Amino acid sequence: MKRADLTEKLLDIKREKGWTWKYICEEIGGMSPILVTGAILGQHKLTRPQAAKAAALFGLSKAEQAMINEVPMRGTATPMPPTDPLIYRLYELILVNGPALKCLIEEEFGDGIMSAIDFDCDITRQADPKGDRVKLGMTGKFLPFKYYGSKGNEIGYGFKEE
Repeated sequence: MKRADLTEKLLDIKREKGWTWKYICEEIGGMSPILVTGAILGQHKLTRPQAAKAAALFGLSKAEQAMINEVPMRGTATPMPPTDPLIYRLYELILVNGPALKCLIEEEFGDGIMSAIDFDCDITRQADPKGDRVKLGMTGKFLPFKYYGSKGNEIGYGFKEE
């Protein structure tokens, strides 16, 4: 079985049982609902205890339980550029605003990146009389660029220079 086959099996069970993502995430627990949902979709791994809970919930075999605990090949589920309208709009948001975000992050923190590994993200509904809004909150650890081979007084990391 390939990981994509397991994802389809899990989604079929979710549909058959009429489960919500909220229910699945509460039953498995231990992490952000975004991470648990992403694991069911094959983009993250569950810890062994979480994989055991998922196996009990979904009625998985030992091999399937082990597979949901393996590090996946991330990013393979979505073509580039994305074709799903919602995912494409998130992609478009970064394409359009990414250069400005990059400039502002570098001005504040220096030469480096925002981690997508040491990262938190949440989704909230924000009431608005003109139509509810989706509020995304993201935080990632700042990782300064490392200047390999720097010596003496030469800067080793891309921290913001005063």
